[in-house]
Amino acid sequence: MASLVRWGQRLSAGCSTRTLSNSARRQADAAFKYYPSEAPPSLSGSTKKMNLCQAINSAMDVAMENDSSAILFGEDVAFGGVFRCSEGLQDRYGKHRVFNTPLCEQGIIGFGIGAAVMGSTAIAEIQFADYIFPAFDQLVNEAAKYRYRSGDLFNCGALTVRASWGAVGHGALYHSQSPEAYFAHTPGLKVVVPRGPVQAKGLLLSCIRSPDPCIFFEPKVLYRQAVDEVPEGDYEIPLSKADVIREGSDVTLIGYGTQLHVLHKAAEEAQEKHNISCEVIDLQTIMPFDEETLIKSAMKTGRVIVSHEAPLTGGFGAEIAATIQEKCFLHLEAPVQRVCGWDTPFPHVFERFYVPSKWRCLEAIKAIVKY
Repeated sequence: MASLVRWGQRLSAGCSTRTLSNSARRQADAAFKYYPSEAPPSLSGSTKKMNLCQAINSAMDVAMENDSSAILFGEDVAFGGVFRCSEGLQDRYGKHRVFNTPLCEQGIIGFGIGAAVMGSTAIAEIQFADYIFPAFDQLVNEAAKYRYRSGDLFNCGALTVRASWGAVGHGALYHSQSPEAYFAHTPGLKVVVPRGPVQAKGLLLSCIRSPDPCIFFEPKVLYRQAVDEVPEGDYEIPLSKADVIREGSDVTLIGYGTQLHVLHKAAEEAQEKHNISCEVIDLQTIMPFDEETLIKSAMKTGRVIVSHEAPLTGGFGAEIAATIQEKCFLHLEAPVQRVCGWDTPFPHVFERFYVPSKWRCLEAIKAIVKY
């Protein structure tokens, strides 16, 4: 266990370009540039500079302070977890509310379902999304269906499952996966991925207070790299509402999580070098997703590209593409394009060739305009 914790600390530290060699730093810079977000204008009060990890910690702190039934549990969360997202919470709320579990993902989620059914607000941590699969049955056959099978007599809507997610630069096949599409296929679950600290805090609080069980995937490469001025108080960002982060007229670019920043950079270069105006949309909630915003943008631009780190075949981009083709067919100037990970296990030394880079996105933008 100690070796796993040390490995997690190195992985988390490796998310910061300050710890990298010059060569690795150039590679990280080429991979994506983080675009900070501002808090919604409707929010008042003081802000504080937070990275993604600190924003998640702040959200759980707010939730536990305002809800005495809230509990946090998972592997190593008592001392802060391998990424330190829960650091200090056991000291503040006690061992009866913040506690470690055995290394058993199925047991973690099974316990969370029972706790939520019995009235607790349950916040479960799965250390890496790659290891959520032992809990697959508990999530898709129990948590997702609890309200339906009981005729709304019981539910576990107070369950939120957090998991670190996505590429990190050196995670290889067991610490880099993006499994959101598996869960988006299951009615009864909400699936959420934030792009930065401002969104992470607001969306996580919305998940914790949602009447339905939620899976909250946290892009681990952003834990340290992503820094925003985040409101210190209590606020929520609505689920199932996409965010147009850059307006444009020629091409619609749709993504979520880390990939949003890759798309943003590609959009900038498309404008500067090719005079192509791109609208960039952060999906934020994978399921149920915001069809209205996507359709409105697709009808405006007539060209749509969807991008995510997960493999191409069966990825959630296919669902978005099908929806837009069905609802916007007569408005499209070209078929919807997907720029995604490849249909292979996630590689280690070849990660740079696997993830959908800004160069692949830029080539797709040029191609769809020329179609």
